[in-house]
Amino acid sequence: MILHVATLDKFINPFIEFLRDHFDDFDRHMFYLWGDRSQYPVEKRDDVRFGEDLNNKLLAYGDLLLKMYRADKIILHGLWNINVVKILAFNPWLLRKCYWVIWGGDLYSFKLAERDKAWERREVFRRFVIKRMGHLVTYIEGDVELARKWYGARGKSHECLMYLSNVFNGLDVPPKKSATINIQIGNSADPSNEHFEMLEILEKYRDEDIRIYAPLSYGPKDHAYKVKTRGKEIFGEKFVALLDFMPYEEYLRFLGEIDIAVFNHRRQQAMGNTITLLGLGKKVYMRSDVSQWKLFDDLGVRVFDVRNFSLVVSYEFNADKNVENVHKYFTEETLRLQVKELLK
Repeated sequence: MILHVATLDKFINPFIEFLRDHFDDFDRHMFYLWGDRSQYPVEKRDDVRFGEDLNNKLLAYGDLLLKMYRADKIILHGLWNINVVKILAFNPWLLRKCYWVIWGGDLYSFKLAERDKAWERREVFRRFVIKRMGHLVTYIEGDVELARKWYGARGKSHECLMYLSNVFNGLDVPPKKSATINIQIGNSADPSNEHFEMLEILEKYRDEDIRIYAPLSYGPKDHAYKVKTRGKEIFGEKFVALLDFMPYEEYLRFLGEIDIAVFNHRRQQAMGNTITLLGLGKKVYMRSDVSQWKLFDDLGVRVFDVRNFSLVVSYEFNADKNVENVHKYFTEETLRLQVKELLK
């Protein structure tokens, strides 16, 4: 049995459906999930369990532990649940068969989380577990390097896109009719997007023919409101706060209208947005000290440093080359082969 342990997010249900569609031996997979099913619906089946269904937390985690012992492989979709981390810390012999799918925030909490007493207590367990984790799963080599540097991780690394959000989805982009430069800042309302710093950088262009879009439907509502307020103060009607969730196809069409995207995160994040935009030939800015910078450089995909932002859209890079290289690597077939190798 292969046991998947995850906190619900928008990536999880599409991953389950991907396994069902592409693998004949799906019956050997079991999913143990926590989280908000109203926001991230997952069909309840014999092979899908929800921790919250057992009213007693002790019973739920006891049931999970029993399944961990029975499993041949344990796939940890992010290290978000500190109770799961503690279970593994007290049962370290399970770690040799654990595969940690690194999401980003679960790794970078070492550097970016508030270092209070609660953080220190969590890190005692996280350091013990990550150091002894049998396997590390990501397609961003720099994240493995950071896990080894920060936590002394010794596990074997596996290259895998893992989720359909990291696969480029083709989109026919019609010729642009307007001269207005459409700029996307960030991918969510999470403060890690560093929206305010980006608004300051863009402020000198407020009299230009631009329109700034900030996707804010995902993340803290209070921060979304602050970003919207500040954006309107500087840019007026040229600033558009996207506060409501868009259906997937509609969001793809929105990305097709963007000319320049700016991801000002201090860590690996927003990869689904970044891959789609680069695959559409868009100009993308990010920090040059984040781990995905090297990934794109190794793939021959040109990205730009936030510190050198300009409104020039073309003539600075070969967009067609970016499109070609993104289409070559970020494919569903690549994902299928990598997952097959991971789960065999």
